[in-house]
Amino acid sequence: MAYLAFYRTFRPTSFDTVVRQEHIVRTLKNQIESGRIGHAYLFCGPRGTGKTTLAKIFARAINCESPVNGSPCGKCPTCKSLAEGANLDVNEIDAASNNGVDEMRDLREKVQYPPVAGKYKVYIIDEVHMLTASAFNAVLKTLEEPPRHAVFILATTEPQKIPATILSRCMRFDFKLIPQKDLEGLIKDVLKKSGKEYEDEAVAAIARAGAGSARDSLSIADMCASYSSGKLTYADVNSVLGSADFSSVAALAESILKEDAQTSLTMVEEVLSTGKSAGVLVKDLLTFLNNCAVVKICRNAKEIVNLPEESFNAISKIAGAADGHKILRVTELLAKAETDLRYSLNGRITLETAILKCAMPETDYNLDALIGKINELERKLNEGVEVKVKAQAPAAEKPQTVQPEQKAEPKKPVLEIDDEPPFVKAKEPVAEQPVLWDNPAAASAPAQVKSLNDGEKAGVFGKLIRSLRTTHKNAVVFTLCMDLGNYFEGEKLILTTESEAVFRGLTRPDNASFMAETLAELGVNEHEVRLVEKGESDYEKALKQLKSNFEGTDIQIK
Repeated sequence: MAYLAFYRTFRPTSFDTVVRQEHIVRTLKNQIESGRIGHAYLFCGPRGTGKTTLAKIFARAINCESPVNGSPCGKCPTCKSLAEGANLDVNEIDAASNNGVDEMRDLREKVQYPPVAGKYKVYIIDEVHMLTASAFNAVLKTLEEPPRHAVFILATTEPQKIPATILSRCMRFDFKLIPQKDLEGLIKDVLKKSGKEYEDEAVAAIARAGAGSARDSLSIADMCASYSSGKLTYADVNSVLGSADFSSVAALAESILKEDAQTSLTMVEEVLSTGKSAGVLVKDLLTFLNNCAVVKICRNAKEIVNLPEESFNAISKIAGAADGHKILRVTELLAKAETDLRYSLNGRITLETAILKCAMPETDYNLDALIGKINELERKLNEGVEVKVKAQAPAAEKPQTVQPEQKAEPKKPVLEIDDEPPFVKAKEPVAEQPVLWDNPAAASAPAQVKSLNDGEKAGVFGKLIRSLRTTHKNAVVFTLCMDLGNYFEGEKLILTTESEAVFRGLTRPDNASFMAETLAELGVNEHEVRLVEKGESDYEKALKQLKSNFEGTDIQIK
């Protein structure tokens, strides 16, 4: 006898051997045991999930002379004739090639004849969504009120293409994708029956590639069993699937997450030079990054990814050194590249462009990229890494390095109260003015022309944010300023932040100069950025400062 593929050799012959789909199996078995057989069924769901298989089992079961727990016995003459294909009571019709109105009219005429050997005449119409509108209309009345001996089973992967008049006349069963654990059990059982030794990691890789389809998984297992002469290994499965070498993918992903664009491009060229396509490489990278996310988030990551110990340790190391936000950003960019590759004339350029964008976030003004850079700065500061801020200092003075953990304590300003309350003005001492950072634009700032009134001061920060977003379009400074606190001390605008990364970003000479020029356009000629402790609002800090300066005086805040 000619060789049969795994998915044909090991096709289930009873309800008990069907993988998952318990909700459907239970309903069909109960109908058989109670004798309440419907006249029309619709089996719909993804490919390879058992639609046709269950239709055949159901057709044999309702014709079986002595069913066992709802399943065909396989021993009676009817079961044997159906298994050998000699029984004419079960008819399989391929709607993809018999989709015309003439074929459906012929079916409508033949369905009137009683069954030859069994109790029911069953018509299994596969890919029923391929029927034309005229064909559906031709079979509509028969489908609604067929003879007592006729049962229709319609199978399709696209139920949305079936007319509502057909759907309303059928008992619909939706098949689900099969979980990976169940696919692994099925593959192991098939490999054992075929006498093939295997590694658990190899079986897990086959099940992942099957993507919820039993037929796809068994087809891949069939190829892998033919490829390997000895024990089936994880490397054998990768070779059959055409995947890139794990170590190469891991090294490429690590260089991308470390923002090493040069190494990333070099490794892309090395992988593509081995004959792997750009689409396969993107798919492998997405799988690797998904595993990194699982390892970083889930406690039982080892059971979920189910990879060899060496591979799992490599993923754990890379995931531990990378920021979660960065992993998410790179995954989103590569997922978009995977879609773009379908319509690209030059896949290599599309892939390399995406890799460069992933490895060079400084060129990307997307908010996700900016937030990722801020998170990286905060991580370095929390780890105690010294971050130096380059500032322009006078030639005669030695520039000083500001340590991350040191915070300059501002001296209390001297407050003067007007004769007409409640206006309070802050008067800064000239000789002992606190300096938290060097403002390179201070020397060149224009002289104060006029004072802003209280209403104008209240709207300054909103105008600043709007100007950064629309007029000047400086995405970096705009992102840094979004969550700043703000209030005025006299004519000086005080900007406060609890993040050291934001503080250092705004006090960089180029950003500080840009802020001074932008605020000068709004009538503010002096500003200061202050790093404050977490958990204390600007109002509370100002109130605390006021009470401290007027200690012993009864002050009422309205």
